Amino acid sequence: MLSPNYWSNMRLRTAVFVIAAASLTTSCAGALFKVKPAIDLPPLTGDVKSATAGGVTVRVAPLMTDEESQDLFEANLPLSGILPVRLELAFESGVPVETRKARISLRDAEGREWKQVSPKAAVSRILKANEVYAYNPNSRKQFEKEFAAYAIDLKPPLSSSDRVRKGFVFFETPRKEPVESPKGLILAIEKLPQRVEIPLN
Repeated sequence: MLSPNYWSNMRLRTAVFVIAAASLTTSCAGALFKVKPAIDLPPLTGDVKSATAGGVTVRVAPLMTDEESQDLFEANLPLSGILPVRLELAFESGVPVETRKARISLRDAEGREWKQVSPKAAVSRILKANEVYAYNPNSRKQFEKEFAAYAIDLKPPLSSSDRVRKGFVFFETPRKEPVESPKGLILAIEKLPQRVEIPLN
């Protein structure tokens, strides 16, 4: 026959487990990171780089600082090994320009290619770098949705009636290490009417 102490201990353990589980669920139910609405993104300013070719002007914003990344995404993307590059494609003249197949690449002064990653893959890197492993799946989906809203949409063609595409392209460092003052970065865009290359720093 089990003693009263046994049942008392079992009730105590059950209560502790329920409280811990409830705390974990509550703490993980909110947003993983508080992302600013993409519509609040200010216009390109500062030392903007640009190039025009084949009826399209490409403008690239200065590279974001850690603080600017933290302000937008509540996450330090460079520390996660992710470099967000903000750009804008503008239609200048001529026939509509197909952008769906445009290939955007980045290389550094050492000739290393930086891999372009999807917003979803960038989110995975951010969570891993911040050691976020226990969370509500809906919270992650919400973060992915809000983060992806910043990505540039190249599906519709540029034309006189739909002249501008703007947003971020996300790149992963060659060895998945944190971004630390990269030198000689060159952004290249192919499969537009003409190839475009823009030195970023």
